[in-house]
Amino acid sequence: MTITVAMGGQMQTQPGPIPVVLAIDVGGTKLAAAVCDLEGRQLVDDLRATASVEGAPAVLARLVEMGHAAVRGAGPEAQLVAVGVSTIGIPLDHGVDLAPAIPGWGSVALGRRVEEAFGVPAWVGNDVKAAALFESRSGALVGQDPGLYLNLGTGLASAAVVGGQVLLGAHGAAGEIGYSLVSHGDVHRPLAGRAVLEDVVSGMGLAAVASRRLGRPVDATEVFESADGDPVLAELVEEFVEHLAAHLVNLVVALDPARVAVGGGLTRSWARFSGPLERALKSGVPYPPELVLAARPDGAALRGAVEMALGCARQVLENPARKSCVSHDNRRGM
Repeated sequence: MTITVAMGGQMQTQPGPIPVVLAIDVGGTKLAAAVCDLEGRQLVDDLRATASVEGAPAVLARLVEMGHAAVRGAGPEAQLVAVGVSTIGIPLDHGVDLAPAIPGWGSVALGRRVEEAFGVPAWVGNDVKAAALFESRSGALVGQDPGLYLNLGTGLASAAVVGGQVLLGAHGAAGEIGYSLVSHGDVHRPLAGRAVLEDVVSGMGLAAVASRRLGRPVDATEVFESADGDPVLAELVEEFVEHLAAHLVNLVVALDPARVAVGGGLTRSWARFSGPLERALKSGVPYPPELVLAARPDGAALRGAVEMALGCARQVLENPARKSCVSHDNRRGM
């Protein structure tokens, strides 16, 4: 069999196996995988529970097994050339920082472990920044400079796209607004000794507050879906949206984006809070940006991992001797 691969704007015919990339998204509750050809066309996909309570070794083993199974599912002619991984937290050389949802993830050198497990170079990045990467190249933030991606899911985070690159920050933590102060009373209080914005404005935070007030377990989806018929839940939703709106206005004033794209699991309730957010931006921002739903509200991180894998594959195919990609240092641009 012969295949044609686009490299550097030129088409090259190559005999042999079909090169593919593997993308994996590591979330607090789910693992997602996809195998794609070098045009980004998806050949295989898989979705499993992260089971994060089992700890980092079990999650890593599950990730590796799922990845190998996905590659096998692409057929005997598929040859893996690169891997892209998006993950909660900030992946650095020594481990994944700011990822308490997976016990022990902070000591996992994820990039190196993935390269060892699959025998090919890997590119590892933060999941929300990966989502912003996809949205800036193929989604709702194409041509928007700056563009802002806001992720409303189990947690809370954002990512800015400036000059076509996702802003990472000095430590890879740009946009981690979940750690923002909730009130002025939190000034000078250490991070470990105070509530953070994510405790209030996130699916996890909303569920925790609602469960305490109702005296029974409840998740964020139920809060939004039942708010019209329950005054307690209606009040919780109003508080949630007010907190979110205030911090979004401040973030937009600081960045002056042309467009804000919102993704994450909570966008299933988009109709419930999009109107109040838009009104807050129009009334509180000197130059209000356009507010839109992300092109992939609940799958952009995996597609961002595909983008990272394809970028890594291009480096590998242009230089077959390459042993690693720009993968483990979040101080570099995406």
